[in-house]
Amino acid sequence: MRVRFAPSPTGALHIGGARTALYNWLLARHAGGSLVLRVEDTDRERSTPENVAQIVDALGWLELGWDEGPFSQAERRPRHREEIDRLLGEGHAYLDEGAVRLRVPDAGETVVEDVIRGEVSFPHEAIDDFVIARSDGSPLYNLAVAVDDRDMGITHVVRGADHLSNTPRQILILRALGAEPPVYAHLPLLHGPDGKKLSKRHGAASVQELREAGYLPEAVRNYIALLGWGYDESTEFFTTPELVERFSLERVSKSPAVFDEKKLRWMNGHYLRQLDAGDLQQRLERRLDRPVPEAAVRIAQEKMQTLDDFWSLAAFLVEPQPDDPAAWDKVMTAGAPERLRRAREALASAEPFDADAVEQALRRVVDDLGVKPRDVYQPVRVAISGRTVSPGIFESVAVLGRDETLARIDRALERAEISTSAEPDMG
Repeated sequence: MRVRFAPSPTGALHIGGARTALYNWLLARHAGGSLVLRVEDTDRERSTPENVAQIVDALGWLELGWDEGPFSQAERRPRHREEIDRLLGEGHAYLDEGAVRLRVPDAGETVVEDVIRGEVSFPHEAIDDFVIARSDGSPLYNLAVAVDDRDMGITHVVRGADHLSNTPRQILILRALGAEPPVYAHLPLLHGPDGKKLSKRHGAASVQELREAGYLPEAVRNYIALLGWGYDESTEFFTTPELVERFSLERVSKSPAVFDEKKLRWMNGHYLRQLDAGDLQQRLERRLDRPVPEAAVRIAQEKMQTLDDFWSLAAFLVEPQPDDPAAWDKVMTAGAPERLRRAREALASAEPFDADAVEQALRRVVDDLGVKPRDVYQPVRVAISGRTVSPGIFESVAVLGRDETLARIDRALERAEISTSAEPDMG
């Protein structure tokens, strides 16, 4: 088996392109075949080296390696020209105002034997003699693709359903060249949860955007594999070796698949929680370009769905954060400073200063004051984090350590006193 991934470098690698790359990669690895990377860069104005680099970078992040290439379609123009001349010389094509057109039979039809869609027929009467080269001699897309697929020995062409209309033209060119067409499989289109064609409004549109949003490559591979394919009715989590072993075109649906970033976040959260804390710590440190305490990683890991979530959840465990005024106003109401003062006294004497001792100390304050737990825990949370939401309060206090916890509580108490003394006398 020889398959190819042939992106047009006119922008970043989008989700649909990533799925096409993944399916071709899985097929090649399952069959012990080869994956060819071919850059279809005949649009010289929009096909830039920067866009090629973006695609290569995205494939590298997804860990989808290739066996041959990348080949530039534009650099193969002399080869395309040779075949155009041959088609002209053998009467399969003709000149028309300088352009070259392929002769399409008047009668009959071209049938695409599609692994996913079955037989798809295209009557010749609906296909005009189409241009395969411009008047300046430059080959058009369908000619270049057909020649390259033949020359590179491609046995299976797996691509999006938006290419299905090109397929009869490419088959006609291949047969005119005396070549047998490869096996075709056209993947279902991707829609958003609203049923409309996938676009920027549905969330991240490119692989780079997924990476920047803090997704893991292994989670993205798992999720996009399920966009049109399924092994059974219930299994959702697959390791990459399991995908290689189980993937087949016969189980790909022809119905549009739904890309739902909320489900991707959920799946990514599952993968994050399965990571060894040390592994997650290294990924976060590379992402943030700074040291991150492993203890902070451990307590944030359970609530994270993306790598980005760590900073919003646990930045206060790395360095003091500005207070959220809304959080302060919500929690530091009448009586809260006194409860915070009592919590400070209890924490100052907690031994050893670990999560269990912190919990016991704060629960004693709750019992002594006869209040609800949140009436004590939330002032402590706002004092140390500046927010009303954080990882577990006992674990957070223990990770900060006694000295830093007490220093932050002292600053909060000082702020509360200043705020109280600044209130106008209404008497």
